[in-house]
Amino acid sequence: MSEILDLFSAVGLGLMILLPLANPLTTIALLLGLAGDMTDEERNNQSLMASIYVFIIMAVSFYAGQLVMNTFGISIPGLRIAGGLIVAFIGFRMLFPKQQVEEQTMLDHKNEEMKKHSSANIAFVPLAMPSTAGPGTIAMIISTASTIKTSHYPTWVLHVAPVLTFLSVSVILWLCLRSSGTIMHWVGKSGIEAISRLMGFLLVCMGVQFVINGVLEIAATTHPA
Repeated sequence: MSEILDLFSAVGLGLMILLPLANPLTTIALLLGLAGDMTDEERNNQSLMASIYVFIIMAVSFYAGQLVMNTFGISIPGLRIAGGLIVAFIGFRMLFPKQQVEEQTMLDHKNEEMKKHSSANIAFVPLAMPSTAGPGTIAMIISTASTIKTSHYPTWVLHVAPVLTFLSVSVILWLCLRSSGTIMHWVGKSGIEAISRLMGFLLVCMGVQFVINGVLEIAATTHPA
């Protein structure tokens, strides 16, 4: 019985650490800004795939993150800078969307093209990474994986708790993203456009901050105080 309580304690501690970093509410706002032209079915599919990707990214980061980074010579500051550049690029695209040059003159032709149109896949980038499982989340998971063996929890708890924690984060994210459809109906098209521009600006700021944090980490490592 005590070991079961240890399992719940470990999972709860993991959720307390990861949820503020993952921040599903930010991912909801990002989905609202990017999925304005998607149908409910497409949006729900993107939400499910994003949740699955988040679980895979977290699991791989925990079990093989340090090995992968060492193999390819990737540092945590490099991860932060790369993630920041991706976030900033996505933010610029949302802040300054392309103006459609060609107009459809025939309504039937437009409907036909819309049926054939395949919506962009936003599940992996940016919903799963870097919005949810971003550089900060991955860095926290990798650092935790390297120190978890020294904790007081039983061995089987240390094997089961990470998987349950990542699964819980993914389910919470999926439930949050599923509610975005209701939010979109309330806000309307003009509201979605406003959210898209606002999220674009915030993403640019977040991306720049990621880059700054990466550069500061490199500077602190190169010239320790």
